[in-house]
Amino acid sequence: MPFVHIRISGFELEPTQIETVQKGATQLMASVMRKKAELTAVLVETHDTARWSIGGQQVPRAAHLDVEVTAGTNSADEKAEFVRQAHDLLRSALGASLPLATYVVVDEVSADAWGYGGLTQEARRVAAA
Repeated sequence: MPFVHIRISGFELEPTQIETVQKGATQLMASVMRKKAELTAVLVETHDTARWSIGGQQVPRAAHLDVEVTAGTNSADEKAEFVRQAHDLLRSALGASLPLATYVVVDEVSADAWGYGGLTQEARRVAAA
């Protein structure tokens, strides 16, 4: 049940580009992070370039991908591979002009601190046991 939040600045995105990023992020969550695609939520937001800076300087283009997953459900190797492939997805969809400081973050949230459908991930684990 991951949540993927992608922030983009400096691009006029066509609906097909947004769909490509959404589908690509969902596919990576399923194939690399072993999450259910049907429960993967992806939000793509665009921001004005005046609101984004790196090193204190505004940049013409930028992107950031942040994903929340249940703590302890992925290995260090899986997370590293996800960071690599998610960065490649952003560059492929948005172009190679992204700055070096284009971050991909895997946030691990305790199973008792989040969930969906009114149940925490911990409650789901206990019910399945």
